[in-house]
Amino acid sequence: MVIKSAKVLVVDDEPAIREMIGLALTGSGFECLSAGDAEQARTKINSSKPDLILLDWMLPGFSGIDLARQLKSDSSTRDLPIIMLTARAEETDKVQGLGIGADDYVIKPFSLKELIARIKAVLRRAAPTLPIDAVEMSGLRLDPDSHRVTVQQEVVNMGPTEFQLLYYLMTHPERVFSRAQLIQQVWGSNVYVEDRTVDVHIRRLRKALEPSGHNRLIQTVRGTGYRLSTHG
Repeated sequence: MVIKSAKVLVVDDEPAIREMIGLALTGSGFECLSAGDAEQARTKINSSKPDLILLDWMLPGFSGIDLARQLKSDSSTRDLPIIMLTARAEETDKVQGLGIGADDYVIKPFSLKELIARIKAVLRRAAPTLPIDAVEMSGLRLDPDSHRVTVQQEVVNMGPTEFQLLYYLMTHPERVFSRAQLIQQVWGSNVYVEDRTVDVHIRRLRKALEPSGHNRLIQTVRGTGYRLSTHG
């Protein structure tokens, strides 16, 4: 997938917002689809297979947060990147949005330039350019070529951001990284990401690795950040 030709589905019940975002997306080289509610969104997802969804939190009827939860629990759409659009700026709301599996959130009102930057950042994480050599540690294998994590040939499901975090930590074992360093390496320097966002994705990564016990490899270094230990 070439980022600039990616297909983005905008799900918002306000036509003016859909139109505004659509113009910005097409002007930046994206293909734009739109839906006004969860039912329309489901139809577009099934028929058009978007590469990313911009999803409004407060949809009429079936809410955006409920749709995101449903998409992330379905094996056919689990890996579809989602950016939540929300007027809810409280810390607990941000954590809830990320906690159900969203890859990022943008608070209304937002800058269209910032929104496009965040879309590009999430798409890069979903289809990263990485060396083709696989990395293996304590029975945990990460293959950048197939974009797959396995334990004894069993696939470990995780989102694109968790994949990128694990890749970076596995290729730099025993090194302690601050949240700011992880943001720089995984999210990039052209978008603003709060430190708490790193904690949420680390928690999701640990949850994905928990069944095999490999969650113990990812250690919290109090007051500093995180490391992946070969002696976990």
